[in-house]
Amino acid sequence: MKIAIVTDAWAPQVSGVVTTMANTARSLTRLGHDVTMVTPEGFRTMPCPGYAEIRLSIKPKGRVFRMLDALQPDAIHIATEGPLGHAARRWCLRNGMPFATSYHTQFPEYIRLRVPVPLKASYAYLRRFHRPAHTTLVRTATQKRLLKERGFEHLAVWPGAVDTSLFRPRGKSGLCLPRPIAMYMGRVAVEKGLDGFLDLDLPGSKVVIGGGPDLEKLRDAYPGAHFLGAKFGEELARLLSAADVFVFPSRTDTLGLVMLEAMACGVPVAAFPVPGPADVVREGSTGALDDDLAAAVFRALSLDGEACIEFAEHHSWERSTRRFLRFQQARVDTGAAGAEISAMHAPAPCRPDRASNDASQLSAG
Repeated sequence: MKIAIVTDAWAPQVSGVVTTMANTARSLTRLGHDVTMVTPEGFRTMPCPGYAEIRLSIKPKGRVFRMLDALQPDAIHIATEGPLGHAARRWCLRNGMPFATSYHTQFPEYIRLRVPVPLKASYAYLRRFHRPAHTTLVRTATQKRLLKERGFEHLAVWPGAVDTSLFRPRGKSGLCLPRPIAMYMGRVAVEKGLDGFLDLDLPGSKVVIGGGPDLEKLRDAYPGAHFLGAKFGEELARLLSAADVFVFPSRTDTLGLVMLEAMACGVPVAAFPVPGPADVVREGSTGALDDDLAAAVFRALSLDGEACIEFAEHHSWERSTRRFLRFQQARVDTGAAGAEISAMHAPAPCRPDRASNDASQLSAG
């Protein structure tokens, strides 16, 4: 099957979205499918405000249309709601092509932390973007429930995965620091709640792995913590395996693949009892959840890492990709799809007393 995956998030950006889509594409290829990635590579781009490492494509519509016209894929998956995602969405609607989307990140909450945009407006915009998709994939059952409460439809759960050939127990010699070692790995930014981790009164050492806009600020504010910057591949897995507890202080992540990666290395997770961690962490087995993050850390430190390893082994990329593929093969009824697409392009009835629907002012959609 010819599959086009469209994503505005791509290397050199480091994120769960990039990890997910890159590994999914590789797994699809191993399964014998013809995969074309439509990414910012080769497009004129500009840095995303607040996320300088994310490059947004500038006016990609014409080129995306030409790429998809030439490819004529059997299935299209739109992974992000950025410029490339919008261009691919327009192509699908214009050509009557069913498509799937995925919802990876709580962008309304991320935006709200930076600028005073009401959550209602952001979610209305996202509902509008995902509405014509035959399936919108979400990372957890909790996320599915929360989005359904906000009016999203045709949702399906697509769990995260981990490369257990890379992330596996490698002993504790990777870090020569006072123990226990409490570690965070991921983007160093305001939405990750790192102050909540670094403010904790814990014995041993605190280690932060990753880059991001708040790295230098936090490095200056917390001189007692060890900021190692971005790490990759074998070095990252070795450092992660050396931790005694993985602390995930975010309250806004949809999943947090880094938790699965820590578990695969035999490191239990301490986190808040919020969506994302609540779907991955098994209390008293793979970690601990508590509104008192320090209490969660101490409980997690008492756990055996074997249960973490066993849990991670059930989340392979092949298994995740087969589930992804099943939803790409899904099709809405052709007649219903055509009617929906025609309705979307038909002029709206004149209703002077009716407020603008959704948040179309945020995007041309």
